[in-house]
Amino acid sequence: MKILTGFNGFIGKKFADKLGRDYIGIEQKNCFQLIDSLPIWDKITEIIHMGAISSTTESNIADLTVYNVEFTLRLFNKAIEHGIPVKYASSASVYGNQPGEMNPLNFYAISKLQVDYWVYDNIEKFKNIQGFRFFNVYGEGEEHKGNQRSPISKFVSEAKMNKKIKIFKNSKKMVRDFIYVDDVVDLVLNNKGGSGMYDIGTGHPYSFRDIAEIVSKKYGARIEEIDFPEHLQGKYQYYTCADMNWVDGYNFTNVEEYINRPEPPDTSLLQSAR
Repeated sequence: MKILTGFNGFIGKKFADKLGRDYIGIEQKNCFQLIDSLPIWDKITEIIHMGAISSTTESNIADLTVYNVEFTLRLFNKAIEHGIPVKYASSASVYGNQPGEMNPLNFYAISKLQVDYWVYDNIEKFKNIQGFRFFNVYGEGEEHKGNQRSPISKFVSEAKMNKKIKIFKNSKKMVRDFIYVDDVVDLVLNNKGGSGMYDIGTGHPYSFRDIAEIVSKKYGARIEEIDFPEHLQGKYQYYTCADMNWVDGYNFTNVEEYINRPEPPDTSLLQSAR
């Protein structure tokens, strides 16, 4: 039996689908209570920790500390105590605009880096622990995330609804490494690596302008440039690219292929007529 945190989130749901019924789900509202009262730690074979406050604009430092740091360390200490392997979600946000160096630009990134540093300091105590620094994850099921959706999801929605895509000025210089969510799940669950910290992207980034043009071409939408918001000044990553040398020959889903894939038929009208 496995423990899966964040099983109701965008990425967590994909892990839940892959695991089937072979997991105990932990969500934020009962996280501390459940790990303290769980009677079957001796039967847990793996911890997959995807749960966190994931908004990069979150300003409540107390909540970030409690749920992203304190809960994580409580869970990891249980893993050490019972000899349980761990796979957990870190974030490429810890790099800021310096790939390969630690330069977090917001409170969310700082909370993730705090955990990573603790893991480095205690890594020999674990049976096995893998931290995965997720880059820009996209895919089906992220629509509920609002402004925290990937640009791919945002641009497709705007193009379909308004035939207009809004991008920040100078978006050609805003470059991110986008990775399809199913590839994330596959790489996390099926790699043979030992304890350590791993990037999870593709190693082939796109600019926001590139993404907008791919979406625009498919849906016949107009691209409109808007001013960069003041509240993101100094807190925004302009370049991310994963170091994927630890993966050999993986067939990543291509962004163009994903955007241009056949879409499922819209059944909403049929459902409303019933």
